[in-house]
Amino acid sequence: MGEPCAIVGVGQTAYKTKRLDVSMAGLLREAARRALDDAELTWNDIDAVVIGKAPDLFEGVMMPEAYLADALGAAGKPVMRVHTAGSVGGSTAIVAASLIQAGVHDRVLTVAWEKQSESNATWALTVNTPFATSLVVGAGGYFAPHIRAYIRRSGAPEHIGTLVSVKDRRNALKNPYAHLRIPGISREMVESTPMLWEPIRYLDTCPSSDGACAMVLASDRAARAAPHRPAWVHGTAMRSEPIFFAGRETVNPRGGVDCAADVYRQAGIADPRRELDCAEVYVPFSWYEPMWLENLGFCGEGEGWKLTESGATALDGDIPWNASGGVLSSNPIGASGMIRFAEAALQVSGRAGEHQVDGAKRALGHAYGGGAQFFAMWIVGDEKP
Repeated sequence: MGEPCAIVGVGQTAYKTKRLDVSMAGLLREAARRALDDAELTWNDIDAVVIGKAPDLFEGVMMPEAYLADALGAAGKPVMRVHTAGSVGGSTAIVAASLIQAGVHDRVLTVAWEKQSESNATWALTVNTPFATSLVVGAGGYFAPHIRAYIRRSGAPEHIGTLVSVKDRRNALKNPYAHLRIPGISREMVESTPMLWEPIRYLDTCPSSDGACAMVLASDRAARAAPHRPAWVHGTAMRSEPIFFAGRETVNPRGGVDCAADVYRQAGIADPRRELDCAEVYVPFSWYEPMWLENLGFCGEGEGWKLTESGATALDGDIPWNASGGVLSSNPIGASGMIRFAEAALQVSGRAGEHQVDGAKRALGHAYGGGAQFFAMWIVGDEKP
């Protein structure tokens, strides 16, 4: 992996339906400023900036990175834009980490965001053929058939998605940044909401959020001045595959399997359920928790729903997933992957607040995007690799 890379600062905005009080630049600056303050650094201490977001059509602003240098203290410094659909928050963090690991820079600021209130993601994705396949039904309409296929294969009972929805939304009550905070959330409440795309109900889905997340990454030398215990990157991996090809496995995508295998190899992990203390995984629809438990090797095929039902992924389980409330509770699409990575770093630094997992020393951050075709993952730990 080259030089060690540490996460020394994390900054998040509150995630809300609409942030009308700030411009796009103001939203990013808010998260970046908080990350710098967390690291006790100034704009002048940063060597380069790596930013990422989902498709420009989500806000209707083309190449926003071209005007954000001033807002991010990057005038006269290298600025790089990353885009890998919904996984972009994770891949942006990985690109930023690579600049540290390659010895190019000592301190890199990385920021990801979305301001969905200024556009409509569903209609932005609805491009007429032959340029793209219409997603006018929304992302849920695209993924629902894959979920139904998983249920048929695994024999999962119909209440498993509800269990995930309740778990993650209860976790969100412990996270002051979470968008959806629903006191008294229960199975009855989830099951009483409208069916949107069989078997996905309204409260089985993620919200549409405005928000930004930022991190300050540092070399070994620069991390020595960190004001608190840093999180260390133990492994990073990205994979992608075409969205359509004959025989493509959509329930358990090969890209995810290979990406997980690579990041585990780098981190020296043979059994993720036993060797990781927690995970922040991109679950925009509740049923994707059992599906990703299998895809990421936490259990065998057809066994993911049993882990969920047993309570293994709960905050007090043996492998807590999405202690922060996850994507089900906050979803500024371009930032959602980086939030997963940042929350994993906070866990192993012991700084996750009320949703801290006791004794967390190694954690997985995970992001996926497109038609479950782009994957980005990192393993972080409390000790330098």
